Amino acid sequence: MSLTAKVLLGMALGILLGTAINIGGLNTQGSWINIYLIEGIFDALGKMFIAALKMLVVPLVFFSLISGVVGIGDINKLGKIGIKSFLLYVFTTALAVASAIGIAVIFSPGTKNSLTTNSSFTPSQAPSLIDVFINIIPENIVQAFASGNMLQIIFFSILFGVSLLMVGKKAEPIVEGIKIINEAMLQMVIMIMHIAPFAVLALLAKAVSQLGFDLLASLAEYVAVLVAILAFHMFGTLMLILKFFAKLSPKIFLRKIRDVQLFAFSTSSSNATIPITLQTVTQRMGVDNSVASFTVPFGATINMNGTAIMQGVATIFIANVYGVDLGISGYLTVVLMSVLASVGTAGVPGVGLIMLSMVFTQVGLPIEGIGLILGVDRLLDMIRTVVNVVGDAVVTCIVAKNEGVLNEQVFMDKQAGL
Repeated sequence: MSLTAKVLLGMALGILLGTAINIGGLNTQGSWINIYLIEGIFDALGKMFIAALKMLVVPLVFFSLISGVVGIGDINKLGKIGIKSFLLYVFTTALAVASAIGIAVIFSPGTKNSLTTNSSFTPSQAPSLIDVFINIIPENIVQAFASGNMLQIIFFSILFGVSLLMVGKKAEPIVEGIKIINEAMLQMVIMIMHIAPFAVLALLAKAVSQLGFDLLASLAEYVAVLVAILAFHMFGTLMLILKFFAKLSPKIFLRKIRDVQLFAFSTSSSNATIPITLQTVTQRMGVDNSVASFTVPFGATINMNGTAIMQGVATIFIANVYGVDLGISGYLTVVLMSVLASVGTAGVPGVGLIMLSMVFTQVGLPIEGIGLILGVDRLLDMIRTVVNVVGDAVVTCIVAKNEGVLNEQVFMDKQAGL
């Protein structure tokens, strides 16, 4: 069986096992299954797998990005790649939240709901846009590496790569060593992927077993509209953008992105999926590492298509539940805030809910309304992470094609990179 087939089997078994535990009431606090299976084996295996992926993120981004900068060889070209990818990420995020609001207004989830919740939500303070730009420059690079601050690591890696270019011929042994280490890091990704089917089974079994189906039923309208819009953006909008800007086949792209989607769904983390995304776009899609090493980690940090869609739908849903009429100006504010917040809260833990609280405050909705959707946010976070990583890969392919560093023979070859 291929890895994709094994992971899909693991997902299916995890969902079935989790559903059986939930429906059978076997997940009660203090029960043997809850202590030893759900919070024991499932929790440990899932956390170990995610930790193993996150372990690779910082060294892989660091060595890959330096290899990419040196491979470009032209500082001006690097600036062009940065500007193109940034504008594309902002454009797709704005498009995502605008379409989410448009569709959500038509279906109006929450107009018939009378919901109450015991969940409370206290938002943490999000940094301002100016602070984000200031904090891109690390005061202590060791601390940036230890905390996994992606924007600071990207900044230092680019600066180090440019410095190696300026040193010239004397730096060639170091550059060659970095390229070899980068290849070794990709081999580590392949090693860790062998345990993926078992880890995915554990992660999904735990998540589904703890998900309250009663809560899911009461929020079915919100969940259905949000999932439909996420699917529309991923399979419709992003594929049209890929076809229009890069003239590449969406069908082939979707076939090759499956592994990335599965890992994103099971880990709920764009950062944890970086090693898989990098391997897929370079080895399976033919994107040169000089572009992929920049656009993938950069996208995982600031590209939030899925999160932006959630904000749009959640804002309409909570406004309908509380009977608040946002109007055109309110909708435009949500679009603008979502785009700004996606940059302004880059790299902050729990970024989706922080961004949502900022949007609610701006349009005058009660922040405690977030408590209504907290129960199903774990499941929806898994789905919107999939949309985020697909957006990263789409922009990476577009920029690579535009820069003439995408090998179309590799992209068209169904067996490439397997």
